[in-house]
Amino acid sequence: MKILVVEDEILIQKSLQIFLQKRGAQVDVSSSGKKAIEMIKEHTYDRVVCDLMLQDITGFDVIEEAKSKYTLEQISDLFVIITAYSSQQVLEKAERYNCKVLNKPFENMDDALSTMMSQRPANE
Repeated sequence: MKILVVEDEILIQKSLQIFLQKRGAQVDVSSSGKKAIEMIKEHTYDRVVCDLMLQDITGFDVIEEAKSKYTLEQISDLFVIITAYSSQQVLEKAERYNCKVLNKPFENMDDALSTMMSQRPANE
């Protein structure tokens, strides 16, 4: 499984990279939403784990740009949004894309990683 982790907090980015690699994933990382968009257009990923609030743009901006390559149905399978700022407005917008939202800090790391790798649904 090939995963792109888009996270501007380096400690979280590196931790997710290590945890996912230990589960057998091939992991690319980006701290920038704009760079992530380039990577999504150039490569094929099984999953994009994207922080909502990046320093340059939002995770939703990344999803909007991904629509030039993927259908809405593919986007719902591809993206997992991670955020420390889960409001009703965020959840409603994520629902429009039909993508999963994981709150940081993760309550259960195994469940979060399983959701990122689609091994089984997280208990939401």
